[in-house]
Amino acid sequence: MSKQFDVIVIGAGPGGYIAAIRAAQLGKNVACIDAWSTKAGTPAPGGTCTNVGCIPSKALLQSSEHFEHAKLHFADHGISTGEVAIDVPKMIARKDAIVKQNNDGILYLFKKNKVTFFHGTASFSKAVEGGYEIKVAGKAEETLVAPQVVVATGSNARALPGVAFDEVKVLSNDGALDINAAPKKLALIGAGVIGLEMGSVWRRLGTEVTVLEGMDKFLPAVDEQIAKEAKKAFDKQGLKIELGVKVGNVDTSGEGVKLEYTNAKGEAQTLEVDKLIVSIGRTANTNGLNAEAVGLALDERGMIVVDDDCRTNLPGVWAVGDVVRGPMLAHKAEEEAVAVAERIAGQHGHVNFATLPSVIYTSPEVAWVGRTEQQLKADGVKYKAGTFPFLANGRARALGDTTGMVKFLADAETDEILGVHMVGPMVSELISEAVVAMEFKASSEDIARICHAHPSLSESTKEAALAVDKRTLNF
Repeated sequence: MSKQFDVIVIGAGPGGYIAAIRAAQLGKNVACIDAWSTKAGTPAPGGTCTNVGCIPSKALLQSSEHFEHAKLHFADHGISTGEVAIDVPKMIARKDAIVKQNNDGILYLFKKNKVTFFHGTASFSKAVEGGYEIKVAGKAEETLVAPQVVVATGSNARALPGVAFDEVKVLSNDGALDINAAPKKLALIGAGVIGLEMGSVWRRLGTEVTVLEGMDKFLPAVDEQIAKEAKKAFDKQGLKIELGVKVGNVDTSGEGVKLEYTNAKGEAQTLEVDKLIVSIGRTANTNGLNAEAVGLALDERGMIVVDDDCRTNLPGVWAVGDVVRGPMLAHKAEEEAVAVAERIAGQHGHVNFATLPSVIYTSPEVAWVGRTEQQLKADGVKYKAGTFPFLANGRARALGDTTGMVKFLADAETDEILGVHMVGPMVSELISEAVVAMEFKASSEDIARICHAHPSLSESTKEAALAVDKRTLNF
C-alpha cells in the first residue's frame, strides 16, 4: 500500500534536504528519498557536496595548507618544528569523519523537522489520482504518493570520451578525495574549481602537479585582471598549468597513466604520471529517474527542463540544483530549494541569479559576484573600476599573506555596484559583504562610507570602493 505525503523530495543534497526542511517548516508532510550510502551501507545524505565535493575537499585543503605552513612558513614566526611529515591516511580519515558529521547532521535535521527519510533509489512510476507515484528501491521496497514532487538528483562527473573512471589511476572527484599516499606525479585535465583545488592539495604534499586546460584563457569566467593575478600566484607555487591543450590518447595499460596531448603551439607532448584526475565538468544525474514514465521533459544534455520558477512541464513537479540550468553551485541549489518550497506553500519564493557568489578555495582564494570588466565592456556599459592590493593591508601583512587584491566595478553614472572580484586571503568570507551590498542596490560610495574594523582584511573592500572615486587612503 502506498504512503501518502504532501511533498516528496528526490535527493538529499543541498537542494533536496533544504527543500524538504523548508517545506516541512511550512506545514507540509514531507518525504525525502536519497540513495547515497557510507562504506558500511548506512545513509549518507548530503549529496555530492557533502560526500565527495565541497566539504571533503575543504577538509583536505585545510590539512594540506597546515602542512605547507608548518614546512615553509612557521620559521618566519619563530616556530621550530624539526622535520615535518604528513600522514596521508590520517588526513583522509579526518576528512571522512567530517563528512560523517555532516551526514549525521542532516539526518538529525530531518528528525527535528519531522521529515520522513527513505534510504534508497527513487524513480517515477506513474501519474495517479492525487499526484505521482514514486517507487523507492532500497533494503525495503516502498511506494509513495504526493501531489508535489521536487527533483534534486544532482550531477555526476563527466568522463573523458573513451576513458572510464576506475578511481585507481583515472580519478573523478570521488577518487581524487581518497588517494592514500601522495603520488610522485599527478596530472589534472581541467583548470576549473576542482582541478585547481585538488591540484593545490597534492602539490602542497610534494606531488609534481600538471594541470592541462583546453581553453586558451585561464579561468575565463573570472575577471581577467583577477585571473591573471591568481595564475601568477599558482605559477610561483609550482603548480604547472598548461593552457590551449588538446588531449589525445590516454594509456592506462602500464603502472601509471601515459598522456599524449598537443600544446598551445601545436607541438606533440607526452606526459607520464602516477594518477590522472579528470575534472572537465559535470552532467545532470537523471539516469534511473524513469522520467519517461510520466513524460517529464529533459533537454539534449539530460537536464530537466524548467521555467524561471523551477517548474517542469508537469503540474506539481519541480526541479532544483545541478539537474537544471544555471551554475552548478551548492548555494544556488539551496536558494532554489527554499524558493520552490515556498511556492508550493503559496508564497512567492525568489532567487536572484545576478548576486550568486562564486569561490575557488585555493591559496590565494578567488571569489566574485556580479559582472566582470570584460562583460561590462561587451555589453557597452559605462563603468568605473577601483582596486586595492592586500599588500597595503595591515592585517594581511600580519597574517603573512599579502597576495592579491579586491576590485570594484560600479556604474559610471549611478555608482551602483555591478561586480566585485577578489583574489587573496580569506576572500571566500569577504565576498558576502559585496553580495549583501548588491542585493540592496548599494553604490561603491555606500561601502566607502561604512566603518570597517581595523585591522581587518575587510578594510581592503572599503579601500577598493574608495578607489572607484580615486581616493584610497592607504595606497
